[in-house]
Amino acid sequence: MAADDDEYRSSRNIAISLFKRYKNAVDRGGGDNLKQEFISAGVNAYALGCTDEGLRKELNDMKESGVEIEAMQSYGGITSLKSKIISEEVDECILWLSIIFITILCTPQPTIVRWSSTPPVSDEVRLQWKGFCAVIANAYFVRGMAWLPVKTLQLEQMAVVGLAEEPSVVASRMRLVFSTLEVVSPQWPRV
Repeated sequence: MAADDDEYRSSRNIAISLFKRYKNAVDRGGGDNLKQEFISAGVNAYALGCTDEGLRKELNDMKESGVEIEAMQSYGGITSLKSKIISEEVDECILWLSIIFITILCTPQPTIVRWSSTPPVSDEVRLQWKGFCAVIANAYFVRGMAWLPVKTLQLEQMAVVGLAEEPSVVASRMRLVFSTLEVVSPQWPRV
């Protein structure tokens, strides 16, 4: 992935880059290419030693100061749109990132070298999502699966946090984990 070197010079730039990719993926229908861009940026953030809470703080600081993020919108032509950062978007963007980080931790051998000994996610988030990501990683590595029944994952959520997300949300999170595994530890040749 060709990227501006500036994109990775500071945690603030990494946070902005991730947030823009998140917004593009969500605003433009979450297509695979857009999600892949977010995942690749997330993998880079992991390798560079970023933490979910550090990037959340960067985005929240920008939100508090009223900074507008430029997101690309494509309707026929490409137009640029500036928008303020909203708390819910920060939370969901960081959750996606946390799921990517935990998925990397669930790979059998360290596939991505991390340039920091600081844990990438808080204990609370790790406890909440490790089982979810591990069930999917196990299916991927042990059984060669690229999909699981949503009910299985909802049961995992019920067991850990006492409630399950909507099936469509769970399916979207599952795709995020499988897509991350395909990026960090490809099992099958690309068609």
